[in-house]
This record gives sequence, C-alpha cells and structure tokens, in this order.
Amino acid sequence: MGDLLDKAKNFLAEKVAHIPKPEASVTDVDLKGVTRECVEYNAKVAVKNPYGHSLPICEISYSFKSAGREIASGKVPDPGSLKASDTTMLDVLVKTPYSILMSLAKDIGVDWDIDYQLDIGLTIDLPIIGNFTLPVSSKGEIKLPTLTDMF
Repeated sequence: MGDLLDKAKNFLAEKVAHIPKPEASVTDVDLKGVTRECVEYNAKVAVKNPYGHSLPICEISYSFKSAGREIASGKVPDPGSLKASDTTMLDVLVKTPYSILMSLAKDIGVDWDIDYQLDIGLTIDLPIIGNFTLPVSSKGEIKLPTLTDMF
C-alpha cells in the first residue's frame, strides 16, 4: 500500500512540475510624478497567462533597492486579474521619499540618476496548485527630476 502511495505522489509531483506557469518581465520603469513628499515611479510589468481562463492576482509586493539598500517597499492588494491566453500589463507604483534619496547622494551626485534593482513578487491563484508567487527582477538606472521637471 505504501509503495502505491509513493508512486502516486511521484506521478503527481512530475505532472505538477510540467504544468505551464505564467511568465512575467519588467518592461519599463519611469518617473510618474513628483510631490512634496516623494518621487513616484511607475514600473510596467508584462505578465503572460498560458491558460484559457483568467487568473486572479492576489497581491503584488515590491522592493526597490539602490546602492545595496532598500529605499522603498510595499504591496498592491487585489490588483485585478490576468487575461486568458494573453499578456496583461500591470502598473506598480513605487513611492520613494526624498529623505531616502538624499542619503544616496554619493550615487546620485555622479550622474544625477539612481542605479536600482526592483524585485517584484506577483502572487497568483493557480487552479489546483493554489497561491503561486512569480518572482520578477529588474536592474537599471532612473534619471532624477530636475527643478524644471517639478514646476
């Protein structure tokens, strides 16, 4: 009886491992706006759904790092769902306080930009499997706004 259960577990594990999963990539990170409290950046994430039905996204979590330090993090609760057999574009708003940007003066002073790493976790509710977190990471640089951008 135990041998039969082991075979069934191995068969199921093999089948689940080969189930297609959604794929995601960060396509762009741009300046969205400037307020008195922070600089807002918008990350565009393309998520491809291989299934013939829409998938609900439970939440999006993000971590925005520069110079080896986390300068912003947060979650986007209930951001909607992924379109069936299509690519869905998601917007992730990242708010970075000025106080943290000023602590990165060494990196910023050289070329007036922020070298960043953006780590995003898309938690998707997959049928049968349950909640599945799809990790997405992107590195690049973002130009900081000048005084003319603010006014």
